[in-house]
Amino acid sequence: MEATTRVRVKVCCIMSEEEARIAVRHGASALGLVSRMPSGPGVISEERIAEIASQVPPPVGTFLLSCATEVEELVEQHRRTRANTLQLVDHVPRENLRRLRQALPGVRLVQVIHVASPASLDEALSVASEVDALLLDSGNPTLAVKELGGTGRVHDWEVSRRIRERSPVPVFLAGGLRPENVVEAVRQVGPFGVDICSGLRTNGALDEDKVARFFRALDSGVLGLHHV
Repeated sequence: MEATTRVRVKVCCIMSEEEARIAVRHGASALGLVSRMPSGPGVISEERIAEIASQVPPPVGTFLLSCATEVEELVEQHRRTRANTLQLVDHVPRENLRRLRQALPGVRLVQVIHVASPASLDEALSVASEVDALLLDSGNPTLAVKELGGTGRVHDWEVSRRIRERSPVPVFLAGGLRPENVVEAVRQVGPFGVDICSGLRTNGALDEDKVARFFRALDSGVLGLHHV
């Protein structure tokens, strides 16, 4: 398929209405709102997530990042926050994904796959048919304190490319992206979209200059690329 439009960009770790406005102004297709996590940046209360999500204009997506894996807890989180997409940052069993789809039929589901080895391909394909998209990140859920995103680390893009080539659903690429490497990442992986948090921040705050440079890089470097 030829990439005739800008690669979708999800700006993650949004912590205020002003950060949301900056991201949307520069062309973000989606915003990530981080609920309670065992580690990582950008965590805000569910009350703040609901307030920010309510101010985001359609058709911009609002992704609730959740480390929950049980259906009832995820349904309750959605009820409290009203985001239009659930980003599942830890492994959720297939049966739970099916039940979640039934419980929240109008809510999109995005499963995060932490690309640690070639075995991540099998993990991704085992759940892809149950969700609306995959998001390939660089966390480490096996640690005593789980890393479930926001690490600022790049993973093996060759594995990510293989996942993208075989996935039946769209794939977002995350992990260590920044204005200086996003074009090469898109060239190598060919994702539907990219997801970025720490690469757009200075001293923890969303940096509008970095946001502008990120989108300029995509506009100047990605147009005309093809991916299968």
